[in-house]
Amino acid sequence: MMVIKSQKTFLLQQDHTLFNNCHASSIVILPTGELLVAFFAGLREGEGDVAIWLARTEGRIWQKPKRVLAEEGLAHWNPVLHRVGDKLWLFYKVGATVHTWITRWVDSSDLGRSWSPPVELVSGDILPRGPVRNKLIVMSNGEWIAPGSVETEAFWDSFVDISGDAGKSWSKHDVPIDHLTGTAASDSKKWDGLAANALWETDVARIFKWDGVIQPSLWESAPGKIHMLMRSTRGYVYRSDSSDYGRTWCAAYATNLPNNNSGIDLVRLDNGGVCLAYNPVKGNWGQRHPISLAFSSNNGESWTKIIDLETEPGEFSYPSIIADGTRLHLTYTWNRKNITYYELTQA
Repeated sequence: MMVIKSQKTFLLQQDHTLFNNCHASSIVILPTGELLVAFFAGLREGEGDVAIWLARTEGRIWQKPKRVLAEEGLAHWNPVLHRVGDKLWLFYKVGATVHTWITRWVDSSDLGRSWSPPVELVSGDILPRGPVRNKLIVMSNGEWIAPGSVETEAFWDSFVDISGDAGKSWSKHDVPIDHLTGTAASDSKKWDGLAANALWETDVARIFKWDGVIQPSLWESAPGKIHMLMRSTRGYVYRSDSSDYGRTWCAAYATNLPNNNSGIDLVRLDNGGVCLAYNPVKGNWGQRHPISLAFSSNNGESWTKIIDLETEPGEFSYPSIIADGTRLHLTYTWNRKNITYYELTQA
């Protein structure tokens, strides 16, 4: 794969005063060819004023974002857009922390201009069911598969939720992983340790409890052959594979791709290749720059970095990527102050 053209824009004016902080975008292309992006924003992540916002293009010009889902005193997180035909779904989390959040959803029949009342995805389930951050895919058998994960006070685990009735009901299927125990030194062959320039945490004893994989991104290489790459605490992107439409998964295993314990996303292209958006940085809670694209022509067995989208110091994170023929549409967090949009044309 080769990028022959790229164009970068911001969703918001740089001097906007709509909110202090924004993060975790999700992008879809509408039947009209216009784009719709969801993200959460407010004072800062986890605060009670954090809501779900939407921005859309008209004539490929980004319009002023609108606050669409909010509840006073309740933090909103990680919106995920999903489109089938003319109908849209929006999944998102609510809760004080990532350890206690649950999933709600709304839908729209007018391309996201109005939405149904919020409903819990799986009523009464205290787990954060459905997509945790990255997009659902529709498998070749017509079922939806959503990449999910759980972050407890001890371990992180990935799973998928599968729906055969367009989101009315879901079945959960776990991804096995051997969690690390003991000290960082005794598990040094598996655990990359805390990055020297760690962004968020400096307490190794606390960080070591949070071992595992979260926030999968999915693709289907052949009928029933589903694969995922996952964010991990261990310095590398992890992977798992299924040969039965996501019902069972092999134990999560490390790839050669570096990971800074930050979000990734990928998309399978029409030519069968896979394009990955990620921070090519090794180290638990490591820096979130640069942000780059890599390409695999052999179903993720090996990867070649094709372009750096940001190289200066900063936080460039949580990419969301989709494909439309030879065009790639990509959004990501820009220093928690804006959402960047890239359109790239591939050869």
